[in-house]
Amino acid sequence: MKSIELSSVDLNLLVAFEALFEERSVTGAAQRLYLGQPAMSAALGRLRTLFEDELFIRIGREMQPTSKALEIAPGILAALDQIRQTLEASQTFDPATTERSFTIGSSDYTSFVVVPKLLAFFQQFAPGINVRLIGFEKNSVGELLEQGSIDLALGVFPNPPQQTLHEPLFEEQFVGIARKKHPAISNKTLSLETFAELPHALVTIRRDETGFIDQVLLTHSLKRRIAVTTPHMLVLPSIVASSDLIASLPSRIATHVECYGELKQFELPIETASWTISMLWSKLVDKDSAITWLRQALRTISSTL
Repeated sequence: MKSIELSSVDLNLLVAFEALFEERSVTGAAQRLYLGQPAMSAALGRLRTLFEDELFIRIGREMQPTSKALEIAPGILAALDQIRQTLEASQTFDPATTERSFTIGSSDYTSFVVVPKLLAFFQQFAPGINVRLIGFEKNSVGELLEQGSIDLALGVFPNPPQQTLHEPLFEEQFVGIARKKHPAISNKTLSLETFAELPHALVTIRRDETGFIDQVLLTHSLKRRIAVTTPHMLVLPSIVASSDLIASLPSRIATHVECYGELKQFELPIETASWTISMLWSKLVDKDSAITWLRQALRTISSTL
């Protein structure tokens, strides 16, 4: 059998074949494809050359398919149908009817602050969407995105990996928290020296005892006592509420846990820079309509945080 170089074939001819096969009329096929009859006749001529067969012969009022046309029709029609399905899947995403799952890389902080509102957004506009949250280490996030293990990551990315794109969502900053009846915390401003002398609780995933606060204190020749370290930010409120420890937390977490009634916020006696929470995704899915919709959903809810 003679080999056909696909790059030399005008695939529009297969669409013309489909129209001729289903309409059994040059005129009908031309109207279906919004072509003039001469153009349709020319396409039939090129099909005959390509397949080395008459393909369609006029019998009475119809163009009847030859045995060759009947032989190749199922494959051509199935291929065109598959191409159409692929193109539609890549270009359309209907959040109202989709049952897609999104896998998001997220810390306990971003999960606590962002995900409840994201789920509420899904419930309203995309009730069939499922969400999978997984933790990640920053040095592996690029690989996770590239492999498709996660669709998108939330966090602080001062040096985004290559082949990724990122977009800021909102700013965050530290505030202090203590139990309401803490003897050293009053309505007046806490002094820097007292702040350093009090026992602290620290969230760290690096298994060390140094945080950003310690770096700032060092510039004032001060050192604090870290009485408790934990890798879990959301255990801090319970620890602080039942002790004389104080802690520094992102303001959105502090505001939320303060509502429980056992804790109060206080202004830190040191200057701390704010930081940016961003979303990160792979360039490989930048044009994916579902991921594009997810990013827009995150932009929308972040404006309300």
